[in-house]
Amino acid sequence: MNLNINIVNIAYLTASALFVLGLKGLAHPRTAVRGNLLGAIGMLIAIVVTLLVKDVVSYKIIVLGAIVGTVIGAVLALKIAMTAMPQLVGLFNGFGGGASVLVAGAALIEALFALHKTGAEIGTQFMVATAASGIIGAVTFWGSLVAFGKLQGLVTEKPVRYTGEQIVKIILGAIAIVLSYFLYKNPENTVLYWYIVAVSSVLGILLVMAIGGADMPVVIALLNSYSGLAASATGFVLSNNVLIIAGALVGASGIILTKIMCKAMNRSLANVLFGGFGAVAVSKESADDVYAGKVKSTSAEEVAMLLDSARRVVIVPGYGMAVAQAQHAVRDFFNLLESRGVEVEFGIHPVAGRMPGHMNVLLAEVNIPYDKLKEMDVINPTFEQTDVTIVLGANDVVNPVAKTDPSSPIAGMPVLNVEESRTVVVIKRSLSPGFAGIPNPLFAADNTLMLFGDGKKMITELIAAVKEM
Repeated sequence: MNLNINIVNIAYLTASALFVLGLKGLAHPRTAVRGNLLGAIGMLIAIVVTLLVKDVVSYKIIVLGAIVGTVIGAVLALKIAMTAMPQLVGLFNGFGGGASVLVAGAALIEALFALHKTGAEIGTQFMVATAASGIIGAVTFWGSLVAFGKLQGLVTEKPVRYTGEQIVKIILGAIAIVLSYFLYKNPENTVLYWYIVAVSSVLGILLVMAIGGADMPVVIALLNSYSGLAASATGFVLSNNVLIIAGALVGASGIILTKIMCKAMNRSLANVLFGGFGAVAVSKESADDVYAGKVKSTSAEEVAMLLDSARRVVIVPGYGMAVAQAQHAVRDFFNLLESRGVEVEFGIHPVAGRMPGHMNVLLAEVNIPYDKLKEMDVINPTFEQTDVTIVLGANDVVNPVAKTDPSSPIAGMPVLNVEESRTVVVIKRSLSPGFAGIPNPLFAADNTLMLFGDGKKMITELIAAVKEM
């Protein structure tokens, strides 16, 4: 079926507008569901119109692929745990990059058939965009697989560094560009395209291997941007306006998010782009030096006594809350304290968890009021007026070493100033370190009590103890 070009353009414009509105909706938890729906409707319009206007070899194969993809997507959506969501996002980024590589390669082969059959010329835009899709898509695919491996524990979380690593990356990048030039001059030599993909794949692996596991939230955001850029380049390959726009939106929003994440972790965007951060820094003190004879263990009953006289409580959630799936218990605990006249707020660090907004999503899931979720810059000045701060499964984001030890792996990273509270209660299974792999002096502070145990179980015990009070 061939649609009028004006109808196609209007449909693509509508889809693009829905993408923009969808992104705007995703900026706030209250409108995120609507934003997702608008984006999905826009993509549906774009797909349907593209299938109607383009020459399709076989709808049967497309339908079969759609069914298989739908089943896989539905199973993942139902089975994936919230704690594994960052890994899934990383895989999605990789799939986007891999799709761009394959589509651009197929388009190149199709263009050569047209050249031999009809003598149609292959334009400069097509060749440049094809090379860009191959480079960016391959870097995204393999970089995302490495990021997935680090988050899943299949690959070492430590940054893999070696002498001359930056030179190696520069050489690989230069080789990919030179091969792209040769492909541009001789499009019929399609094997050059796959050489470009191979070299870029190695580059993608090396870029992410050089980054430590603690910095994976930044890497996920950056790879998301790369996947968008690859899709946009593929849009130029296919001369598809809506793909160009959608890819550009993803690329731009990913870079903005990466910059926000870098600021939250005191990282340099330039260093992230070249995979030049995440070096191992050696802590001056061991865990024994920090904790020996200083850690004070407590019980739910003792914490309940503190809460009985508290007028202001701040809860700081971390990855441990996600692992314990304690958000529902936290909601009940929040409601209980509020019913007793206690002012309760949540201190949210931008990189708490393993991806941007991880804690916000978990708390919004159980209908914690949005106005109770306070960003770091807002909550930090209030800790001095806080009676009890409950740190639930957070570690690096509340580690004061970031402000005092220039040699620390988290040196300079903005953290939540929970140590300024009158009393800090840390709910944690053990004294094991966070992603940064360093001890946390907060756990041994004079005003800190450690409530050891599973996050969900400890919050449930706190609820029972408070009710008994």
